[in-house]
Amino acid sequence: MALEWVYWHWFAVAALLLIVELLAPGLFFLWLSVAAALTGVVLLLLPDLSISHQLIGFALLAIINIGLFRRIFQHYPTQTDEPRLNRRAEQYIGRVFTLEKPIVNGQGKLRVDDSWWKIEGVDCAAGGKVKVVAADGVILRVGLER
Repeated sequence: MALEWVYWHWFAVAALLLIVELLAPGLFFLWLSVAAALTGVVLLLLPDLSISHQLIGFALLAIINIGLFRRIFQHYPTQTDEPRLNRRAEQYIGRVFTLEKPIVNGQGKLRVDDSWWKIEGVDCAAGGKVKVVAADGVILRVGLER
């Protein structure tokens, strides 16, 4: 005899996925949980649905949920008072530094606190002041500070 899934099984799966989301946050398991809950609602309305149709429905709902909410979050990004948090290079944008080594052929190195950063900008002698205007990965783009 095969296990027959009823609506509350899907609600239990949804609850377990919510617990996983609490333990490993990232908003991925949340949408799987929503898909499981919706599958439970569909099964509540259509109790004779086979397990294969339930699994197909769950998979489709999960794909739709993840795609839909990814699109929503792209159009409405999270507002924060620290937008450059965990983006170390971007935290230096707007700061002015004195060069210890010259910029030659548009490239050089800049000492920031206890580390050295590769920089790109117009040629400048050691001792000149530069302002970080952009960050491209681990490369700081600088301009002359006047």
